[in-house]
Amino acid sequence: MSTSTRDSYHHGDLRAACLDAAMELLGEEDETALSLRGVARRAGVSANAPYRHYRDKEALLAALATRGFQDLTARLVTADSSAVPGAEFIALAQAYVNYAVEHPALFRLMFGHPCSRSHPDAAAAAGQASAVLAARVATAILPAHRDAFMIGCWALVHGLAALILDGKLTASDPGKVSELVRVTVATMLAGDR
Repeated sequence: MSTSTRDSYHHGDLRAACLDAAMELLGEEDETALSLRGVARRAGVSANAPYRHYRDKEALLAALATRGFQDLTARLVTADSSAVPGAEFIALAQAYVNYAVEHPALFRLMFGHPCSRSHPDAAAAAGQASAVLAARVATAILPAHRDAFMIGCWALVHGLAALILDGKLTASDPGKVSELVRVTVATMLAGDR
């Protein structure tokens, strides 16, 4: 084996290198175009190397969804903890929608692909993201209404994200996205008619 082949083959963390490569490829295309061979090429490893950590494409997609939910959770935690008192729901909504806008293919994978529901790691990571909102809801909403409020919040915010990603709502920059989310969520929470 030549030195250049050996150097390109070995990574300090092959699993992370493959996941990073997959994340880059997913950012360029959607999950249907993603392949383990393409990931290997992008990571600079042999075609069989990704199989050491991902038994098939579904396992790779589940790992991508898991990472996406972990990143979304971190954003939600930061938004909640740094929000102006009384504006936590708006901050959470803005973090959620901005994450979707910044990572559209990953966001669609996280919520649209079966791996996010059927893979234990992805499902657990999704549950952690949901728990951030649940903790906030628990501080503000009566117990009898918490489940309905959670569903309503998620439907509103996820709907906004989907409408923006699908081009149904125009939001050309992050500031406009945040303002759209702020106004919409504030209006819905206030119940103004």
